[in-house]
Amino acid sequence: MPKDYIATADTVEAATALALAGLGVSEDEARIEILEEPGKKLFGGRKDAVVKASLKEEEETTAESVDEDSEPEVEVLEDDEASSDEEPTEAAVIRDADLEDLSDEQVDAIADVGIEHLKKLISYLSDSEISIEEFEGDEGEIILDVTGEDVGVLIGRHGRTIDALQAVVSSMTTKKTGIRYPLSVDVEGYKHRRKQKVVEIARRAADRVRRTNRPVSLKAMTPHERRIVHMTLRNQEGVTSTSEGSGSYRHVVVVPL
Repeated sequence: MPKDYIATADTVEAATALALAGLGVSEDEARIEILEEPGKKLFGGRKDAVVKASLKEEEETTAESVDEDSEPEVEVLEDDEASSDEEPTEAAVIRDADLEDLSDEQVDAIADVGIEHLKKLISYLSDSEISIEEFEGDEGEIILDVTGEDVGVLIGRHGRTIDALQAVVSSMTTKKTGIRYPLSVDVEGYKHRRKQKVVEIARRAADRVRRTNRPVSLKAMTPHERRIVHMTLRNQEGVTSTSEGSGSYRHVVVVPL
C-alpha cells in the first residue's frame, strides 16, 4: 500500500475523494494536505485543486483512536457528534428537526444534486458507462446505487472508496442545498451484501467462542463494519466484543464472558 497519493480535480472535495481512493483508506486514517487551491490562471483558464493524502503514523492513529467501536451501546458518528443510546442504524446521522417536513419535490432535488456530484467524482475514477439508481432506504435515507461495467474500482479495499465517495458527496450536497439530508452511496448493492456477510462472520465467531471459551480475533475492518459486529453481538449470550489495534489494522476481538 502506498504511503501517500496526490490527486488533481476541479474542487478540493473531489481531489480529496480521489486521493483517499488512490491511497485506499478512509478519511480518519489519512492526513490531508491541500497543495494547490483551485482558481483562475494568470493568463486565463482555471487551475485545478491538488490534494495529497498521506497515511497517518501509527502513533497518530493510536492517539486519535476513539473507542466508539469498543462499546456496543454507543455509536460515535463520523462528525464527532454523539448519538442517542438507541441501536444505531446503517444510515445513522444527525438529522435536522425539520427534515420530515420536506416535500417530495425537495427530497428529489437533493437526490438530483447528490447524483450530479457523484457522477462528476466517478468520472475522475473510471471511464466506464455507469447509471445511478435512486431509492429510499429503510431509515428514510437516499441511497444512490451505482451500476455499470467495471465499477469494482469504485468499491475499493473493504469498501473504502465507497466511504470516501459518500463522505464527499454528502458534504458537497449539503453545501449546495443547505440541507443536511442522509445520503448513502453504494455500488451494485455491495454495502447490503457486505453487511449480511459481516453479520454472519460475527455470529460464527460468537459460536466458536462459546464452544471453546477462548477469544477469536477477526480480520481488520472499517469503523462501520466493526460497529455492525458490535451491534450484532450486543445481545448474544456468553460473549462480548472489543476492538484492538489502530488505523487500517484495527480489528474486533470476540471474547467470552
